[in-house]
Amino acid sequence: MNSPVLEIAGLARSFTQGGQTIHVLRGVELAIAPGEIVALLGPSGSGKSTLLQAVGLLEGGFEGSIRIAGTEAARLDAHGRTAVRRDALGFVYQFHHLLPDFDASENVVLPQLIHGTERTPAEARATTLLTALGLGHRLTHRPSQLSGGEQQRVAVARALANRPALVLADEPTGNLDEATADVVLAEFLRLVREEGSAALVATHNERIAGKMDRVVRLHEGVLA
Repeated sequence: MNSPVLEIAGLARSFTQGGQTIHVLRGVELAIAPGEIVALLGPSGSGKSTLLQAVGLLEGGFEGSIRIAGTEAARLDAHGRTAVRRDALGFVYQFHHLLPDFDASENVVLPQLIHGTERTPAEARATTLLTALGLGHRLTHRPSQLSGGEQQRVAVARALANRPALVLADEPTGNLDEATADVVLAEFLRLVREEGSAALVATHNERIAGKMDRVVRLHEGVLA
């Protein structure tokens, strides 16, 4: 049996506000298998984004273990965390965060160049991903020339550009109307599966969560 892509054990996060200690995460336990797409369901303020920030190694202050693609990542220094993010993780946010001065293809090429891929194969990879997402005719368009759905498709391609073991998505269709969100989500799930990546997708939407392989619920800092 393949080892989990993600293993979280005893993950806790708290902070002090107005003299009171607020516990956001309380000993979270989670394992995600290779290729598995898991919905992280919970209302706004339940700690979903905090959990994704922890798994994405985007901030410190957490207790517990985070093992990503076989690497114990929770105690790495800044250089080590950057290496894991670069080599093993892909990110899709609620807002696309594309670079406005670069076209669609360049936005997908750039993370590959940072990863060490040569430009020619990076451009070929970008074309393949964007074409698979229905954007083969929009490769040279900048974000301002793309619709909201198209921008988010580019963000999906960028997240998958370096073939990550795990994709983290935080309300990836939250800024889209329902019809567009359904199309983009379907394309996201299809492409993640075709690429063989695992994914952890935070959402407050039961209907969206139902499209994933498995649903886990975050309630008062505990995962069920």
